[in-house]
Amino acid sequence: MNILITICARGGSKGIPGKNIKLLNGVPLIEYTINTAKSFANLFESDIAISTDDLNIKQLCKSIGVETDYVRPFHLSTDSAGKIDTIYDLLKYHEKLNAKKYDYILDLDVTSPLRTIDDLKQAFDLLQKNDGALNIFSVNKANKNPYFNMVEQKEDGYYELSKKGEFLTRQSTKLVFELNASFYFYKRLFFDSDSIRVVNNFSLIYEMKHTCFDLDHPIDFEFMSFLIENNKLDFKI
Repeated sequence: MNILITICARGGSKGIPGKNIKLLNGVPLIEYTINTAKSFANLFESDIAISTDDLNIKQLCKSIGVETDYVRPFHLSTDSAGKIDTIYDLLKYHEKLNAKKYDYILDLDVTSPLRTIDDLKQAFDLLQKNDGALNIFSVNKANKNPYFNMVEQKEDGYYELSKKGEFLTRQSTKLVFELNASFYFYKRLFFDSDSIRVVNNFSLIYEMKHTCFDLDHPIDFEFMSFLIENNKLDFKI
C-alpha cells in the first residue's frame, strides 16, 4: 500500500502574515504538522511531500527533516488557486519522481494542527473499510445550525433561514457538522473521477471529539497559543 502525505504551505497570507512559519508556543506552526506526518509515516510506510512557493518555508522544512525539489507553480500560488488542484499537481510530481502510483493521499493542513495520530488512524480505517467512498475529512459538530440560526439573502432582498425545516429548537434540528480543515484522506481514484470536490456524493466524515479549529484570523492564533501554552488541551499534538 502506497501512501503520499501532502503538506501545502503557501508563502503568502493576508489574514495572518507568515502564518505557516509563525511561532506557536515557540515552535514554527508547520513543524507541528511535519511531526504528525512523520509519526503517521512510521505507522503506515508513507512518503511526505511539501508544496510551497516560499524559499524560507522550504529551508525550514529541510531543517526539520523534510526536503523537496518541488516548486509550486505560480498559477497554484495565488489566492484563487484550489487546494485540490494543488494536491493533484504535487501527487503527479511524486508519482513520476518515485515511479509508483499511490493508493491513498493524506493531506494535512498546516493551519489546523489540533489533531492526533488516533484521529488519523481511525479515519483511515473508516475509509479503507468503505469500498464506495472516495474520501474522508475531519469535522466537529457545528456551533451554528443552518436549520435554526443561519440566514441568507433571498432574491427580493429579504432574509430567510439557510435550510428549511419545521424546528422550534436548535436541539431538535438535524445534526450538522463543520469542516475544521485539519486533515483529508483521499483514495487515488478521487483524482481520476468526475468528483473533484472535497464534499462530493461519496464523502465520509470523521468527527473529532476534541477541540479543533483553523487559523484564519490573528485572534485564532491568540486562542490556540493560549490553549497550548497553558496546557488547556486534553490531548497531545
